[in-house]
Amino acid sequence: MSDTVRAAEIEPPSSGADERRGRVRRSTGADRDRLTVPGGLAALSLDAMASVAYGPEAIVLVLAVAGGAGLGLTLPVTLAIAGLLAVLVFSYRQVIAAFPDGGGAYAVAKRHLSVRTSLVAAASLVVDYVLNVAVSVAAGVAALTSAFPVLLPYTVQLCLLVLALITAVNLRGIATSARLFVVPTVIFVGSILTVIVVGLFRDEPATAVQATPASGTVQAVGALLLLKAFANGCAALTGVEAIANAVPSFRAPAVRRAQRAEVALGALLGVMLIGLATLIGRFQIHPVEGVTVLAQLTDATLGHGFGFYLVQLATVVLLALAANTSFGGLPVLAKLLAEDNYLPHVFALRARRQVYRYGVLVLSAVAAVLLVAARGQTNTLVPLFAIGVFVGFTIAQYGMVRHWLTVGGPGWRWKLALNGFGALLTFVAAIVTTVSKLGEGAWLVAVALPLLVLGFERVHHAYRRIGVSLGLGRTPAPPRPGPSVVVVPVGGVSELTRRALAAALSLGDEVVAVHVCHADEPAARARVRAEWEAWHPDVELSLVEAPDRDLGRPFAAHLRERYTGRHMFVVIPEVQPARRWERILRNNRGAVLDHAVRRHTDAVVCRMRFPVPATVPGAGEPAASVAGEPTGAAPGRPTAVG
Repeated sequence: MSDTVRAAEIEPPSSGADERRGRVRRSTGADRDRLTVPGGLAALSLDAMASVAYGPEAIVLVLAVAGGAGLGLTLPVTLAIAGLLAVLVFSYRQVIAAFPDGGGAYAVAKRHLSVRTSLVAAASLVVDYVLNVAVSVAAGVAALTSAFPVLLPYTVQLCLLVLALITAVNLRGIATSARLFVVPTVIFVGSILTVIVVGLFRDEPATAVQATPASGTVQAVGALLLLKAFANGCAALTGVEAIANAVPSFRAPAVRRAQRAEVALGALLGVMLIGLATLIGRFQIHPVEGVTVLAQLTDATLGHGFGFYLVQLATVVLLALAANTSFGGLPVLAKLLAEDNYLPHVFALRARRQVYRYGVLVLSAVAAVLLVAARGQTNTLVPLFAIGVFVGFTIAQYGMVRHWLTVGGPGWRWKLALNGFGALLTFVAAIVTTVSKLGEGAWLVAVALPLLVLGFERVHHAYRRIGVSLGLGRTPAPPRPGPSVVVVPVGGVSELTRRALAAALSLGDEVVAVHVCHADEPAARARVRAEWEAWHPDVELSLVEAPDRDLGRPFAAHLRERYTGRHMFVVIPEVQPARRWERILRNNRGAVLDHAVRRHTDAVVCRMRFPVPATVPGAGEPAASVAGEPTGAAPGRPTAVG
């Protein structure tokens, strides 16, 4: 069917020029809602860009334990991280070329490793994306409340407000979010680069830096300290994979644009990390309570003036907007999982503006729950952050090792060695980060990953069972008509009943009306029988007795007992008032019958809505009441439907 649709959408061109114009018209309409290279950086790289605000600080906090000697190793550790960044950028550039449909580590593992490994990669990315939204929003709001303490009591509300705004923007399309966020991104990157350039040419700090605490001995801690500093600093690498996960979001040629965006991200992030690490050593920056490392560097470089506040404001905005990386990556990943039957298929539905809205909404809802549970506190969420992404990095690197072993190609040996080295580094970082943060709540991530994998497998099993039941993939026997009956539940004789029976007679040759009556109302039973015989609609009426005044179960039991082995169609007539408030006047017995029939029989149910005009009928005209009770019915006697 999909091939037929695609074929029907393409008109045969009358000439080569028409073909080119048609191609432009078709691509323009779709590409308008996709990303350019700058747009990709703004929409998918804010997480990585904003990490320069906390990545160098995470290194300094660890190395400061060893005093001045330890802080002197900030640049070497950062260079190691920058080297790993180069490996990751190269690797994901190859992933983009090999997997143009996106998916990143999940797609690599699915092709070159095992199904279970691919699900672990997907689960790690899902966890990282959700935590990135919560951490980014909380960090941005924390910076805001630090500047304006009067807002501190409203932290949770502000977090939810920022999250709602970012969600609303992404529901308009990823291209819309890119256009809105490109200016803050340019201001932030320009500010950081200005700090680095000015700082490199400044002989002494513009503002005096507080004295460095007493020196310690790095040798007393040795490799363990360096490993922990390396692992903490690797938090700056979160978001590097987002572009590879969302390749279909780019304009054609998508692969080339995505690769350029990945390289641009790696170059910018590497320059900023190395530049800030150089300034940390140059100005002998160390942890100070209540002041971030980036703020100290800005103060020492630009002074405590306009430039200082501009950098701080740009950092606040970008930290809050860094959540947008997840909104660009997770919906595409969820779409791939849904296509592979590991998530409900609604996640693969794409709305206008190329939006996978169910992925956006679910991501927003889960992040909101985390923000409320953590009361918007960044310190509560940060220990859970960046663990999942290292798992995804390791799987992607190892998968690319298998890729080169399988595919080969020019220079495959050094590419394999580079990916193998990168897999080793990210694996070590994942272990060190998990162990060091285990007591701070990281065990939640260790529990969440297998639970997510189990959930994926349960969904897949359910879809497989449904597919077997439906005979998907097999050619079924030719359809043949069978005995059928159309059943219409009625409450009495009325225009509503007449129209329902007319519709039923057009669906099948045998039509039966059923009225459910109660044993303690013999007069009502006799009245319905008399009205039916007086009307004489040439349709059989069956009276079903409900001993316990239940409506749905006796009706469903009657269908099972009398029409077993036949195709049953149940037409439930209901009135549809013109005014919304009048809908509360209905007795909603149609819903009761619908629920009972669907639960206890295999009948096909059709709820037929008949509109009631808003104007009052003229004098002498028969009309059904809005509540569904036919004209002439005894006062207070409700009908079976409506």
